[in-house]
Amino acid sequence: MATNWSTTAARPATTATTVDAMWETVRTTLRHECGARTFDNWLKPLTLHEVDGDTVRLALPTAFLADWVANHFIDRLRLLWTAQCAELRHVALVVVPGRGGVESPAANDAPPAAAPTPAPCIGLPLEPRYTFDSFIVGKSNELAYNAARSLADGGPVGFNPLFLHGTTGLGKTHLMHAIGGELRARQPGAKVAYLSAEKFMIDFLAALRAKDTFSFKARLRSVDLLMIDDVQFIAGKDSTQEEFFHTMNELISAGKRLVITSDRSPQNLEGIQDRILSRMAWGLVADINAADYELRLNILHAKVAGLGEALGPLTVPDEVIDFLARKITSNVRELEGALNRTIAYARLVGKPVTVDFTRETLADLLRSHEKKVTIDDIQRRVADYYHLKLADLLSARRAREVARPRQVAMYLAKRLTPRSLPEIGRRFGNRDHTTVMHAVKRIDELRAADRELDADVAQLSRMLDG
Repeated sequence: MATNWSTTAARPATTATTVDAMWETVRTTLRHECGARTFDNWLKPLTLHEVDGDTVRLALPTAFLADWVANHFIDRLRLLWTAQCAELRHVALVVVPGRGGVESPAANDAPPAAAPTPAPCIGLPLEPRYTFDSFIVGKSNELAYNAARSLADGGPVGFNPLFLHGTTGLGKTHLMHAIGGELRARQPGAKVAYLSAEKFMIDFLAALRAKDTFSFKARLRSVDLLMIDDVQFIAGKDSTQEEFFHTMNELISAGKRLVITSDRSPQNLEGIQDRILSRMAWGLVADINAADYELRLNILHAKVAGLGEALGPLTVPDEVIDFLARKITSNVRELEGALNRTIAYARLVGKPVTVDFTRETLADLLRSHEKKVTIDDIQRRVADYYHLKLADLLSARRAREVARPRQVAMYLAKRLTPRSLPEIGRRFGNRDHTTVMHAVKRIDELRAADRELDADVAQLSRMLDG
């Protein structure tokens, strides 16, 4: 398929010839940074699909590859493209079957016509950056971290397998690489295999096609630690699941260690044989939840500290870190990507990193994360904050301990929601809109004179906005 050049991209900075040259530079840099093995396994299938305005679209032949690259390299791709041309600020991935010379396995689990032959050594390279020391621990991932650490120490453990689950970008793959790296450091002779579920499937189907399943089984079952990432991708693949089940049994029976990850818990996996689900649930099932504000803050501080001298004269103020921690709540990878993007753009345009600059740079991302605050949210939060009953805020009581919080709630309703004054008044016990106007004016005046009240309002705003 030829590269598409949209009419919106027909600018001198993004002509076809220029962008082709940029793409070659990006590919060369990626290969140098991540090494030939990682590049050939994951990034080589990438092809330049089109440039549309400020967005570069890259194509991959399967949804699995696109998801993996999005999770592991999208931020780096964005930075490399922006370094080539400041106008190209976004990178998107599209799935185009047949592009890049890699075909998806057939839906019926039959050996694909163009399936690759088994690699001499099963497994993908471990990422040295993903260590236990670089993993920031919080309440949402503490159990998973401690279990992974225990497994990697090499001593006896009371569970096998370790099953880690959580949505994308929360650290499952990071922990797998850390386990493998730590075990190799402690036991240099240990055989460690890390595979995606899709690679397990493709290699097994290739062995079937080559009539050499014995070698595949022997290599895989000889390892001391087997790690399978994203097991949900073998759902519905009966022959692959058959081999996976027997591999699990062989390793566990031999006292070898097994780590499996998925985007959901075993009981919520569909299309996976019951005996596999039961076997996975026998071990330790540890979920990784979304990072809370404190953990997000710690991750960003650690990221900035890790950049060290690489930042040069550029500084990232605490208020920017706080802003990002409150605004980007979906996953850790996106949070770190937002910081990387802000720093990269600040360098390119030669501006300091401020909250306003960050807000402008991440405008598209922040819009997708905007939390729509409702009057109900405000009323409940204010009542909890001041230790009142919700009914008190809506009542006719005029005692100061009720009237002031009510005015604060009205003030926040006007500032944080698009609701009109009459509508806000109706939601506070059918009060007149002039009552709301008075509350807003009064709180504005008090914020300028009363530091304690100003702090209360600021705190409530952050709690509602974050």
